[in-house]
Amino acid sequence: MFPRKQYLEKLIKKKDNGRVKVITGLRRCGKSVLLFKLYKDYLLSEGVAQEQIIGLALDVLANAKYRNPMELDKYIRDQITDSSKRYYVFIDEIQFVSKIQNPYVDDPTAKITFIDVVLGLMQIPNADIYVTGSNSNMLSSDILTQFRDRGDEIRVHPLSFAEFYEEYKEDKRGAWQDYYTYGGMPVVTTLDSHEEKSRYLSDLFTGTYIKDVLERHKVTNDDEVLGILLDILASSVGSLTNPSKLSNTFKSEMQKSIASDTIERYLGYFTDAFIIRKAERYDVKGKRYIKTPAKYYYSDPGLRNARLGFRQIEETHLMENVIYNDLIRRDLNVDVGVVEYNTRNARGKSERRQLEVDFVVNKGSDRYYIQSALTVADPAKREQEIASLLRIPDSFRKIVVVKDYMKPWHDDHGIMYVGVEQFLLDSELVMR
Repeated sequence: MFPRKQYLEKLIKKKDNGRVKVITGLRRCGKSVLLFKLYKDYLLSEGVAQEQIIGLALDVLANAKYRNPMELDKYIRDQITDSSKRYYVFIDEIQFVSKIQNPYVDDPTAKITFIDVVLGLMQIPNADIYVTGSNSNMLSSDILTQFRDRGDEIRVHPLSFAEFYEEYKEDKRGAWQDYYTYGGMPVVTTLDSHEEKSRYLSDLFTGTYIKDVLERHKVTNDDEVLGILLDILASSVGSLTNPSKLSNTFKSEMQKSIASDTIERYLGYFTDAFIIRKAERYDVKGKRYIKTPAKYYYSDPGLRNARLGFRQIEETHLMENVIYNDLIRRDLNVDVGVVEYNTRNARGKSERRQLEVDFVVNKGSDRYYIQSALTVADPAKREQEIASLLRIPDSFRKIVVVKDYMKPWHDDHGIMYVGVEQFLLDSELVMR
């Protein structure tokens, strides 16, 4: 049992604040355990009685009846029996609630949804409402827009390296390799062999994630295309791409004609389901976003590796993916950076070139530039890695994260170097 302190503390702070708590994240990443075990245990320890906690998991077949919003509303209201007591309502995987025709009006467009249920429950003065869900478009957009300033989103991620490392039972020297290979899905940590872990992660895609996307968006006859697209993104994780480029890849390598707008729609489905995340490009000197191309990262390195049958375990790309995920987990805004500069080519003519900054990290008025590099032991390699950082004309902190164990140190340019494990284990390092 992982304590998930980061998320538990957020729930505790938001307890009884009069707002609905919307817990979002990838399916099987630990949302249900957080709410139904960790947070429930906290409430019980604070003196809340068992009967004051009303929980319902809608992805369980036995509770299929309550996927009807009318039945769900009735069930919960029937449990709130004493107006002098405070009740805590947990609804798990609320996206399973169907949209139904309003039986009380003739208008065929009048529908009742889970939003109506939650809005109604929020009117009960002695009820504190918590819902979980695995679709960002449905929850982050729909609920939080409908509730305006009455909803709080808590995004749950797979286990961070720090969480994984703290509970790692074997030689700690093997923790990093195990993490970037199998990732941080909680169930994976309970499995022993490569075969068990590989099968579990692969089955998550076919039996849960792709199936959810197909059913949610009513996609028919395209499950193969969805799988291939996920494979392409996995193979090129951290590389610049766009729907047009991906469409050309389908045509040249798979002899399939898939329109770029179709691919763009499918990419949206994957991001909505938290499988991948899109990182926008930011022109550091021009102070503007570049719409295309962009980078896509997997929400968990183990899921990425499972898509490829664990055949492409390139540590350099996986390290970049893990760092990106960890920065997002820290509630930081993360873009990929571009630094443009003028130079002269071999013929002496002036030309415009671009250098990449792996991550431009923002929190409030603070900014950090982070470069991911396997090693900087060779001076020429170090100069190559920091070339973009040296051309950034501001004084914000610049950091190079390397594979090797390395305590933080600074070079003559003020650039800090640190080992990846030290970086991931110290969430405050970026902020100091």
